[in-house]
Amino acid sequence: MLYPLKFKAILKSLVWGGTAIAPYKGIETEQTNIGESWELSGVKGNESVVVNGPLAGKSIAELVQEYKGELVGKHVYENTGDEFPLLIKFIDAHSDLSIQVHPNDELAALRHNGSKGKTEMWYVVAAQEGAHLLAGLSQPITPDEYEARVADGSITEVLARHEVHPGDVFFLPAGRIHAICGGCFIAEIQQTSDITYRLYDYGRLGLDGKPRQLHTELAKDAIDYKVYDNYRTAYTPLKNEEVELVSCRYFTTSVYDLTLPYARDLSEIDSFVVVMCLEGEGSLQVDGETVAVRQGETVLIPASADDLCLIPESSMKVLTSYIK
Repeated sequence: MLYPLKFKAILKSLVWGGTAIAPYKGIETEQTNIGESWELSGVKGNESVVVNGPLAGKSIAELVQEYKGELVGKHVYENTGDEFPLLIKFIDAHSDLSIQVHPNDELAALRHNGSKGKTEMWYVVAAQEGAHLLAGLSQPITPDEYEARVADGSITEVLARHEVHPGDVFFLPAGRIHAICGGCFIAEIQQTSDITYRLYDYGRLGLDGKPRQLHTELAKDAIDYKVYDNYRTAYTPLKNEEVELVSCRYFTTSVYDLTLPYARDLSEIDSFVVVMCLEGEGSLQVDGETVAVRQGETVLIPASADDLCLIPESSMKVLTSYIK
């Protein structure tokens, strides 16, 4: 029988990173400029390692290879094989990230040796006053105009800017130009892919003191140039109920804002479930096994589990993600 699994966070020092991730997660580290905590990753070279129970020390890649559909779900394993299909992160932006875009599956496979594209979503955990994000185009542009605006530094003038507050949600299908900006603390759920095309980086130098590489030409064919009416995901917050935020072919994510226990039947879900604790603390009871969870922790519930009960100590807010 597989039990709920916790993993060692993979901390990434980045030029735009801040100081909030370590205290948020309750960990000590000498790393500085921590921009990302990879909570659960199957990306090659960055595979998460179990830190609890009898499987401690095993990587997520080893677990998928050994347990297959029992861990991730039969239909998930048939589609994605030995690669764990989601990458789960916390992101702390002290300053603006580069403006970027990700290719879709078809383009990524063509250009990057069969790799997956990257569709993702953001849940705003915290935001400083006036903090904002960039997501999507605010006006139509052509591929040639895009290239010219990158060259003269005016690309930000045609991007949709969104002031953000805790609880805001953005769905970012592959092809949508975007950037997390300074003052945002984000939970991110995405396809397992580390392919990013950087369009513009404000002339900034990396931690090595050199300009960071741009991918202007690669991004040109990856961008969705359509202008949409609304880039923000609307939902109605509710207490002690499941609120579905995003559902796409790659993941379905819900939020639970709890002061009371919430039980969920998992027997009909042929998928793992990832639980990210955003606020508070409590426990997860899975098929009679209990694991404590606190703010900043992420837990993987295996697909073989039949039931899950989210039990807040006093209050607890969590995101859950699985694949339909």
